[in-house]
Amino acid sequence: MGLDGAVQNGTNQVRRLAKGRVVETAARAGFVARGVLYALVGLLAMRIALTDDSGQRDGSGQQDGSGQQADRGGALTEIADKPFGSALLWLLGLALAGMALWRLSEALFGQAGQDGRKARKRLASAGRFVFYGVVSYTVLAYVAGDKGSGSGSSDRQSDDVTATALDWPSGQWIVGAAGAGIIAAGLWIAGRAMLRKYRKHLRMSEMPAPLRHTVDVLGMVGGLGRGCVFAAAGAFVLVAAVRHEPGEAKGMDDVLRSFRDTPAGPWLLVAVALALVAFGVFSWASARWRKV
Repeated sequence: MGLDGAVQNGTNQVRRLAKGRVVETAARAGFVARGVLYALVGLLAMRIALTDDSGQRDGSGQQDGSGQQADRGGALTEIADKPFGSALLWLLGLALAGMALWRLSEALFGQAGQDGRKARKRLASAGRFVFYGVVSYTVLAYVAGDKGSGSGSSDRQSDDVTATALDWPSGQWIVGAAGAGIIAAGLWIAGRAMLRKYRKHLRMSEMPAPLRHTVDVLGMVGGLGRGCVFAAAGAFVLVAAVRHEPGEAKGMDDVLRSFRDTPAGPWLLVAVALALVAFGVFSWASARWRKV
């Protein structure tokens, strides 16, 4: 067998592995883990909405007193405080690594579906691979002992990143473009949810009718809420760029609290929190019915 034949044979074997049972199982575990994080963030946001929590922070950006952070750090702390919390966090981090592995396989060999091998689809999968790889690393680093890795305040981290970017040459334009991009991503997520684009990724025809209707509602409501959170976060980044004030950028926790501070009061945050929980449950349904 020549060199070209050996390379082609090796490529085919890797492609079969990427489309095989191991990567499929890793992907489905990743959807379960994603659902856990979103559901916990939604429940923490619900707690904030329904309790008298003024959101006061100490100098490090952490909540004073018994206040919880409604972000990934708060979710990890919530799990860690439970019985067998460390074991659960190891499973969560490894499952998210499985999601990253699946996204990498999509970037290399294409997604499921007729247009899954298009360049834009593979580029999107590459971006998701990086995202879930980072999230997995922070969870695993946290449970391994680096408590500042996964549980730090998302709001403080957002301030630090924005301040650094604003100090770059043309930093104000870069931050402004990032904010506009996040807003666009949020509107895209919400729009796709309203148009029910998620249906093409699920084996909807195999679901019993009541389950199909429930998954439809969860996907639409969850995606709409998730998109609204992204768009709001982008708007704060854009304001930070315009005012050249890094403190105007907000992490997940402060973005969610901003919904409570609107004229609608805590009930808008309740609605957003329920939507995030819905997206978490939708992720669990995707673990079972997603085309991988």
